[in-house]
Amino acid sequence: MSLLSFTPTLPCLLLHHQLNRSATVFSLLSSSPFSSHCLYSKPPPSLPFHNLYHIRRATTSRNSSPFSRPRFAAAAVPGGALLQDAGATVAVLAGAYVLVLVFDTLTQRKLIQQNLSRKLVHILSGLLFAVSWPIFSTSTEARYFATLVPLVNGLRLVIHGLSLATNDGLIKSVTREGKPEELLKGPLYYVLMLILCALVFWRESPIGLISLAMMCGGDGVADIMGRRFGSMKLPYNQQKSWVGSISMFISGFLISMGMLYYYSALGYFDFDWIWTMKRVALIALVATIVESLPTTETIDDNISVPLTSILAAYLSFGF
Repeated sequence: MSLLSFTPTLPCLLLHHQLNRSATVFSLLSSSPFSSHCLYSKPPPSLPFHNLYHIRRATTSRNSSPFSRPRFAAAAVPGGALLQDAGATVAVLAGAYVLVLVFDTLTQRKLIQQNLSRKLVHILSGLLFAVSWPIFSTSTEARYFATLVPLVNGLRLVIHGLSLATNDGLIKSVTREGKPEELLKGPLYYVLMLILCALVFWRESPIGLISLAMMCGGDGVADIMGRRFGSMKLPYNQQKSWVGSISMFISGFLISMGMLYYYSALGYFDFDWIWTMKRVALIALVATIVESLPTTETIDDNISVPLTSILAAYLSFGF
């Protein structure tokens, strides 16, 4: 066999070797999970949209609230928390002033009676003050800014109660008989309880919220309903009626639960609601009994009701 006879054999061997390598590569690609993408021009069947994309939803932790984001943003800026608290204080002060002004105007135009105006101010001012606490920052000084609101109103009561200045609208809005010295009793005690609950309990305990709900809502509604429908008096106190006491229990309970739900929805508290309803009902019952006692001449309801509620709530909730 001549040397020329091997000449056509070399290209054949090389071609055969290349075909073997191509077959091996094709086999590997065919077994790969990506083969449909690599070997076919036709796209693979599309998956349903919800399998391709996972939509991330914003979640709120138990210890945060919808206000946490602006608070943290404000705290990141030098003096941001201070500005937030100062702005919140001004806003709440303005709201308190407008509230009294509105009911004073309604009373002067004889659209509502003075006693009804006084009790509506009694109910709304304290509850709106408690509802406003979440707009303050998370700083430790926030509660002190909040207490400036009742403190300023307290100073107004002292100034006008001592007749150092005159404001007939204020006197008619918050007193029973329209006498300046009355400002130094029930209305001033009311303001002091607002300061106490804000400083001691703030947004860290439901005790302050329940106490204010019983003093503002429970006692206020009891007076309104008792004056209108309270013909049947209590056997041990002819100044109080069954309708008034029942109204205080129901309204105090409902407003307390509403306040707790409001703060729970914002992330401040987490309750076992069945257990909580039983405790709040017990607190409302105790506060109603104390309010019904013939001790108004000795101790004002704006002292006895909130302090009793604080004690009962502390024994019930333990914090």
